Amino acid sequence: MDWQTHRREAHALSHTQEYLKQIVYGGNDGIVTTFAIVAGFAGAQADGVAQIGGLAVLVFGLANLFADAVSMGLGEFLSLRSQHDLYRARRSEELRESLRNPDQERAELFEILRQRGLPPGEADTAATLLSRHRLLMADLMMTYEFGMTDPEGENPAVSGLFTFFSFVIFGAVPLSPYFLLPPDHDTFLLSLTATALALVALGLLRWNATGERMYRCVGETVLVGTVCALVAFGVGWLVGG
Repeated sequence: MDWQTHRREAHALSHTQEYLKQIVYGGNDGIVTTFAIVAGFAGAQADGVAQIGGLAVLVFGLANLFADAVSMGLGEFLSLRSQHDLYRARRSEELRESLRNPDQERAELFEILRQRGLPPGEADTAATLLSRHRLLMADLMMTYEFGMTDPEGENPAVSGLFTFFSFVIFGAVPLSPYFLLPPDHDTFLLSLTATALALVALGLLRWNATGERMYRCVGETVLVGTVCALVAFGVGWLVGG
């Protein structure tokens, strides 16, 4: 059993918890992005929503949905790859420094341990012991000096896919009424309702994964989406109203 599998099983980590950032980030952006298209069209035609072409809403919405989903998925992939490269480069530099200037590195570790609450005597003892194990010392310095954790367990490709699919799945919700109904005022209200429900579902997913207070998880998610939707509707109204 590899370390990643052991970590997930020992701590009961589900894929939702492990990739919560990608799911919430991708899902929220997907909902807001596609509803912005719908709200923008509705705002531009506030006096006659029925004049909006259903095909236009779907074409612009779907084009935006998949273009942004690919962009965000690839962005997540490249971001994590960059984090991996940066971590390895800095860790290699720490290992070289421990060879070139071991006393300086030991003094830095001593100061870090002292600042984190160890008494000077114990910090000195711990720093002396750890300085004999360069790999472990480098890991500690990466965490406490640079604030970087080992990203080895993170798979950039999988994270990118989670972001992509979360964006597409949640982002398709505001468009769904326009697949079935003519683009009138009632359809826009259905899209608005579906968007609100999607934001609530995303908030509940966040609550289930984190165990934080439910009203906070749902409230923050809905609030962010609502603000973005109001901005999109307002811009559409100002430009095309």
